[in-house]
Amino acid sequence: MVSESKKILIVEDEEPLRSALREKFTREGFSIIEGKDGEEGLNIALSEHPDLILLDIIMPKMDGMTVLKKLHEDKVGKEIPVILLTNLSDDQKVAEAIKEGVYEYLVKSDWKLSDLVKEVKEKLGMSS
Repeated sequence: MVSESKKILIVEDEEPLRSALREKFTREGFSIIEGKDGEEGLNIALSEHPDLILLDIIMPKMDGMTVLKKLHEDKVGKEIPVILLTNLSDDQKVAEAIKEGVYEYLVKSDWKLSDLVKEVKEKLGMSS
């Protein structure tokens, strides 16, 4: 369990995945906030300053790459680590994401929830 509750923002338009992520990270002791589209996610990120953001790329209103760029225009926003979650295994998107300073780029079909939790804990300097 997490001794000091870390705040994670999940920005994902697919409710079943957002719900699964919320449940898994809540069980792991994290504090969860959610955005159901890019615009909402960006507003929450800039007002709540989460410890880490799990960000989908393809979403309504504003895609994840735009959210990432706008986040990095903000002094506090650019310090927040971001893990991109996507169905795209597009090399060009991966390169763009890395250029934008994304911490990790995970293709949804390639990982399990437990792998993602481990990745988040490593990024936040927490022991598993």
